[in-house]
Amino acid sequence: MKFLLVFDFDHTIVDENSDTWIVKCAPEKKLPSGLRNSCQPGLWTEYMGRVFVYLGDNGVKEDEMKRTMTTIPFTAGMVDLLCFIGENKDLFDCIIVSDSNTVFISWILKAAGLHKVFDEVFTNPAAFSSTGCLTVQNFHAHRCAQCPKNLCKRKVLKEFLDKQLEQGVSYTQIVYIGDGGNDLCPVMFLKKGDIAMARQGYALEKKIAQLAQDLRPVECSVLVWSSAADIMTYLKLLVK
Repeated sequence: MKFLLVFDFDHTIVDENSDTWIVKCAPEKKLPSGLRNSCQPGLWTEYMGRVFVYLGDNGVKEDEMKRTMTTIPFTAGMVDLLCFIGENKDLFDCIIVSDSNTVFISWILKAAGLHKVFDEVFTNPAAFSSTGCLTVQNFHAHRCAQCPKNLCKRKVLKEFLDKQLEQGVSYTQIVYIGDGGNDLCPVMFLKKGDIAMARQGYALEKKIAQLAQDLRPVECSVLVWSSAADIMTYLKLLVK
């Protein structure tokens, strides 16, 4: 009897957007308006590539970026929740599916001593180039019309479950914890016994409510959370 916990990262595990937090490293802690306005729908990763070039051109080094990223606040109650999951790894497999990047997530989780809670992290690959500039690539290619070009979270989840099944691992229940519009696609993949935990007041909760209004409700159960203590309460019921 094992449960799979799937976490988004930005505005879910951390209480900010890690990609916009890095702007604190920029001169005067802001981007030039031309760069800021250059983002096109569905092409966020390309936009962040330009941001990292700008930071590199302005002499922002890896150690300064790391110092800045490790000051990002966790969502209320999240550290306690992740410690609880870590203490119950016999019951929970735990993965992150995020539109952030490998460097940011690794820095943030390791600084807090929480990286071992997660079995796998699926996010955009990032590395520092020979010139010291952070470069980010799209996670994968996909054909989903709903999702940004670089990442379809449903595809990631489906492929992970298929791989686990090949190794003889199946889950009693999937609990998906997220907040954003790009979390709707994987939530619509969940089945009747699964749970979507949508952060209160954020895009995922609103999109699920809109589907219900349109008489196209999601198949799984939906619980709304405002702090990670709400998620912990539910997981403790599961463990019982």
